[in-house]
Amino acid sequence: MPTACSTGLHDAHDVYNPECPCRDLLDVIANKWSALVIGALEPGPMRFGQLRTRLSGISSKVLTATLRRLEEAGLIEREVFAEVPPRVEYSLSELGYSAAQPLAALRTWAEGSLDRAVAQQSG
Repeated sequence: MPTACSTGLHDAHDVYNPECPCRDLLDVIANKWSALVIGALEPGPMRFGQLRTRLSGISSKVLTATLRRLEEAGLIEREVFAEVPPRVEYSLSELGYSAAQPLAALRTWAEGSLDRAVAQQSG
């Protein structure tokens, strides 16, 4: 009998269950840099340097780790072009596009709520 967190396609998952693998996926997308990379890739593919420029403040090391983690989770795709020098582009996968909308809402909420949050902290 399937548990609440089995990995079958039609079984129930429970993010509040510490054994559920969906927690790993939540951990990947809930990361600040992951949310920003997914948003940056929404309009279309980008190269590493373009992403680093768009995400000002991210180090090359953190961007590399974030891209690898997102690729391993199936949220982005990495395409290497046979050119000299090689060109690499990153784009959202179908799964990545499905995460983009709720993450965009979260980014919009953060931008729109910052002043109230600061006032609450000062208050």
